[in-house]
Amino acid sequence: MIEMPPLQFAQTNGIRMGYYDAGPKSDKPPLVLCHGWPELAFSWRYQIKALSEAGIRVIAPDQRGYGATDRPEAVEAYDLEHLTGDLIGLLDHVAGVVGVNTPHTDRAPIDPIELFRKRFGEQMYIVQFQDPAREPDRIFDGRVEETFDAFMRKPLQRSDAGPSEPPAAGVGASPKLNLAFPQMIAAYDARLDPRTPILSPEEKQVFVDTFKKTGFTGGINWYRNFSRNWQRAADLDHTVRVPSLMIMAEKDAVLPPSAADGMERIVPDLEKYLVRDSGHWTQQEKPDEVSAKLIEWRRKRFG
Repeated sequence: MIEMPPLQFAQTNGIRMGYYDAGPKSDKPPLVLCHGWPELAFSWRYQIKALSEAGIRVIAPDQRGYGATDRPEAVEAYDLEHLTGDLIGLLDHVAGVVGVNTPHTDRAPIDPIELFRKRFGEQMYIVQFQDPAREPDRIFDGRVEETFDAFMRKPLQRSDAGPSEPPAAGVGASPKLNLAFPQMIAAYDARLDPRTPILSPEEKQVFVDTFKKTGFTGGINWYRNFSRNWQRAADLDHTVRVPSLMIMAEKDAVLPPSAADGMERIVPDLEKYLVRDSGHWTQQEKPDEVSAKLIEWRRKRFG
């Protein structure tokens, strides 16, 4: 298993953030690797090693609500202003941006929760995450090993592979896709799953041990701010005016490459790159290819 750099801490935006820093301090600008749900900075272990060995400085935080970073109680403490403020505390400015699987989009015409509800129904995981009783949290907290057994797998190599890919924004998924992830985890039995695991037993244990300690609520609280973020972003310009790279995964059922169609309209300086034969966990499924592309793009755009 790849060894992570020493865990460090920074006081930023009113919280203590755990992060990993590798590569020469003289290299600028650093590449900041931000994980998704349900993940950790550990998800970037392959890229941290490859990029730092290539002479690129890399910073990978456990984001607010995850791992070694503080987990505030208030749901509102996980809105976009807080999340971006955390990263500003680690950075002086942003020179460029890379998206992996999740595309940058303009502001939705209606509240995104209502959009998801109309498109996918009440059982869609992000809609369920709005439940004030927090039943999804209890399901994931009670079945931590099953959660990572189910999510961290490669897609089946056939056209009828079924709805097994795990969550992100869900904006590009087919309405026929089963996105009732809490119920999927509640009923999951790894013995019946034909898909290939992405993680080694040792790697999976890192996620399991961490989430058994922290629970899932901190990360889920990001989703509980979708409506709040949408409301507060009404007057924001969503155009990204820095060099940008969009890495897409050919077999991501939740966020297919087509979800990034039209990004050029609000990201004018955009390069797209397709990772073939990869599902949702691209940086862990195809680590060498993702690392090589990040190195190539970083050198091409920033020296």
